[in-house]
Amino acid sequence: MTTLTLPSALVDVKWLAENIDHPQLIILDASAHMPGAVRNASLEFKEKHIPHAHFFDFNQQFADQQSDLPHMLPSAEIFTQEARALGINQDSVIVIYDSAGIFSAPRGWWMFTAMGHKQCAVLNGGLPDWLLHKEWLAHKELTHKELTLKSNIESGTEGATAKATGNFTAHLQTELVKSVNEMTTAIAQNDVCILDARSEDRFNGTAKEPREGLISGHIPSSKNLPFNHLLQDGKYKSLDVLTALFEEKVDKDQTLYCSCGSGITACVIAFAAHLLDTAGTVKIKKIAVYDGSWCEWGDPKNNLPINTLINTIK
Repeated sequence: MTTLTLPSALVDVKWLAENIDHPQLIILDASAHMPGAVRNASLEFKEKHIPHAHFFDFNQQFADQQSDLPHMLPSAEIFTQEARALGINQDSVIVIYDSAGIFSAPRGWWMFTAMGHKQCAVLNGGLPDWLLHKEWLAHKELTHKELTLKSNIESGTEGATAKATGNFTAHLQTELVKSVNEMTTAIAQNDVCILDARSEDRFNGTAKEPREGLISGHIPSSKNLPFNHLLQDGKYKSLDVLTALFEEKVDKDQTLYCSCGSGITACVIAFAAHLLDTAGTVKIKKIAVYDGSWCEWGDPKNNLPINTLINTIK
């Protein structure tokens, strides 16, 4: 068996189908939903998922349970423990998807990247694109009979049987994770661009936040780039389109800090920036995510500066 390597940090269903039986491959479903949605991603996974996939629970298992903030990055020790339980090794090639196409999967990619794992990708189009191509997949000459999707999608299986305990050891890359204190300092730094992935109305302070008790508005000096502006039909837009969007907002060789409501869609921006930086179309000095995001900044008890109706995308 040849060594498996990723062609890019963004892979398509064709690549996944062709490599789905490779022993190095780990498939993770990182689906999550907006607050207030009457949905359960874990239960939905049990009803429908890509063959071999495990559910990547970043709300409970892969989260700091001591924090009052939702799904904060856990310690390296906890991350190591949970990743090994999924059979993840140092040389595992991880592909992460979600049920929306592109929404929460980039959060999973960022978490593994922040913990030092190098071979991790996002499935462009996620589960919807896999289902869209199921007729093509069923006719491919592949070894795994579940590739027709019948076993997983119609019978409601629990997911892939856990492999032997893995050997992955997490090492936190601190430069990829920003704290509230670092964000406070960044406000006055010209070499830092803060991009907010929330909707324009939430950024402007004209719409109520979906989480109770949070003030509306945005971090001073931040700019608005709603995450859905980067997507079309559940997939990332072309590199040319993404390049144009980022060139409007980020100066050459700036450091990019990404924020949103709770640290999920900020990763949609961070991942796109990574693609562009890797391709060389937009040079970004560093890319980091403010993990606490608006859940922390917009909490009135933290008494942080908040602006409205400036620096918005029109």
